[in-house]
Amino acid sequence: MIKLIECPRDAMQGRTEFIDTAIKAAYINQLLQVGFDTIDFGSFVSPKAIPQMRDTAEVLSLLDLYSSKSKLLAIIANERGAEDALQFEEIDYLGFPLSVSETFQQRNTNKSIRQALETVESIHNLCEVNGKTLVTYLSMGFGNPYGDPYSPELVADFVEKLEEMGIKIISFADTIGSADSDLIENLYEVNARAFPNIEFGLHLHSNPKDLQPKIEAALKAGCRRFDGAIYGFGGCPMAKDELVGNVATESLISILDKNGFETGIDRNELSEAMKLSRVVFN
Repeated sequence: MIKLIECPRDAMQGRTEFIDTAIKAAYINQLLQVGFDTIDFGSFVSPKAIPQMRDTAEVLSLLDLYSSKSKLLAIIANERGAEDALQFEEIDYLGFPLSVSETFQQRNTNKSIRQALETVESIHNLCEVNGKTLVTYLSMGFGNPYGDPYSPELVADFVEKLEEMGIKIISFADTIGSADSDLIENLYEVNARAFPNIEFGLHLHSNPKDLQPKIEAALKAGCRRFDGAIYGFGGCPMAKDELVGNVATESLISILDKNGFETGIDRNELSEAMKLSRVVFN
C-alpha cells in the first residue's frame, strides 16, 4: 500500500496573510476524511520565524480525529519545539528538517550540521520515551544552490548516521526542484538496499511537467511513501521558479493510478477537500 502524506502545513506556512484558525481547522478536518496515511498539519517553531503556524496548538484542539484513520505529523526545529509537540497525545509523528547542505542548515535552523545531528538524536530519544516517531527530512537531498558538497554517497553517510541513532523513517526532500529521475532512482536503490530497516519517503518540489518520470523512477526503485499538497500549493522560494512548488496531490494520485498502485483515497472526500482548498488559498 502506498502511503500518502498530505502537507497543508507546507502549503500554508509561506503565506503572508494569516489564515484564520477556524478555516485551517475546517480544511484539515476535511483532509482527515480523505484517507491519507498522515497529515502534516502544523509546526511548533518560533512564531517569529513562521508566523503562520503560531496557532498550531489551537488548530489541533479543533480537529475531529475520531472518524479518521489518518495520523498527525508536526514539524519541529529544536528540542523546545519537540517538548511542546510531545504534550499532545493526538500527534503521532514529529518531523525534523536535517540538511545535507551546511549553508541551508544554518539558514533553516541556525545550527551547523554537527549540531543538528545532535539535536536529531536528542529529539529521537524524547520521541522514544513518549511513544512518538521521528521522521527526519533530508533537505537539499538532491543537490543545493550554494556550491556545498553533494553526492549520493554523501547522502548515504547521513543515512548511516541516522540509522545508528535508531531513526526509522527518512524522507528525501528535493528542496529546490533539482532532482531528475535518474538521480531519484539511484538514491533510492542505493539506500534501500543498504538500509532495509528504514522506511524512505519522497518530498519533492517539482515543475508539474517533470513530475511523472520522477514519481515513476521512485516507484521503480521501491519508494512507497510520498508527500504532496492539493493543487501544489506551497514550495520553496529559493527555487526561483514560480512553477516549482509542492507536488500536487491530485497529480500524484493520477500517476499512481496509471501505474496500478492502490492509494486508499476516497475520491468524493478528496473532491470536497479540493473545493475547500480554493477558499483557504484564495
